[in-house]
Amino acid sequence: MSGLRWHEKLIGGFRRTSDRLGENLTGLFTRTTLDKDTLDEIEEALIVSDLGPATAGRIRDRLADDRFERGLDEAGVRQVVADEIAKVLRPVAEPLEVDAFPRPQVILVIGVNGSGKTTTIAKLAHLFLEQDYGVMLAAGDTFRAAAIGQLKVWAERIGVPIVTGPEGGDAAGLVWDAVKQATATGIDVLIVDTAGRLQNKRELMDELAKIRRVLGRINPEAPHDVVLVLDATTGQNALSQIEVFREVAGVTGLVMTKLDGTARGGVLVAAAEKFQLPIHAIGVGEGMDDLRPFDADELARAIAGADPQPAGKASG
Repeated sequence: MSGLRWHEKLIGGFRRTSDRLGENLTGLFTRTTLDKDTLDEIEEALIVSDLGPATAGRIRDRLADDRFERGLDEAGVRQVVADEIAKVLRPVAEPLEVDAFPRPQVILVIGVNGSGKTTTIAKLAHLFLEQDYGVMLAAGDTFRAAAIGQLKVWAERIGVPIVTGPEGGDAAGLVWDAVKQATATGIDVLIVDTAGRLQNKRELMDELAKIRRVLGRINPEAPHDVVLVLDATTGQNALSQIEVFREVAGVTGLVMTKLDGTARGGVLVAAAEKFQLPIHAIGVGEGMDDLRPFDADELARAIAGADPQPAGKASG
C-alpha cells in the first residue's frame, strides 16, 4: 500500500474518534478565558473520549501552562492534544521485527474470540510476505473447529503453508510439529493461533504454559513474541483484556483492530499510557493491506483531528 493511501485510510479510520472528541469539547471553544473550571471540563471531555486520565491530565496541564486566561482556540487545543498523544505513542510504535536466530521466529497470537484474531494473523502473514520472509501458520486454537477452518481458508488465500490438527487435539503437540516443519523447510516466521477462552483463565494459562514448555525444548528463546489482538470497539474493556492476558500469557506486544468501526479509538492512547507495551500494528479496514505499523505523530493528529503537520516540522 502506498504511503498516501495508508494516510487516507488512517484519517478516515479515525474520523469517528476525532468527531467524538470534538463533540465532547463542543461549547468549550466559545469561552473567552481558559480558567480552572474550563480546564477541568476539558480534562473530563478528554477522559470521556477514552484517552485515559493520565494523558488527559497532561493535556490539561499543558493548556494551563501555554494558554491560561487566554481565549480558547479550537485548532490550538487540537494541536496540543495531538502533541501530547504523540509523546505517548512514540515509545510504543514498534513494528514486529524478524530477528530470531536460528529461524523460525515463533509468534504466538492471543486474544478473545471475536477480536479479529484469525484475520489479524492472516494480515500479519501478508505483511511478512511483502518483506520476502517465508511464513507458516499453525492452527493452535484446537478448541474451535471454526477457528481451524477459517485459518485454513486464509492460508490458502494468501498462499502460505499451515499446520492443522483435529478439533480438541493437543495444541502443544501441534505447535511442536509446526516448529519442526518450519525448521526443516527454512521458514522464517511461524505464526501460531491460540485459544482465547477467558471464561476459564486457569485452563488457558495451563495450555499456554504447556506450549511454552514444548517450544523451550526446541529453542529456549521461543516464543519470540506473544502478540495480543484487541478489538477497539470494546473501548475500556480492551484495557481489562490486557491486564488478564499479560498475567496468563506474558504479552510482549499489541495489535489493535477495528479502529475504523468505532468512536473509541482513544483507547489506543490509554493502552499505550497505562501498559507501555509495544503496539506493532493497527487495523483501519477490512482489506489485507489495512493492518500496518503506524507513525506516532501522524496517528496522533488523526485521533485529535488536528491539521496536517507542516513539512519538516516536528511535533512538540
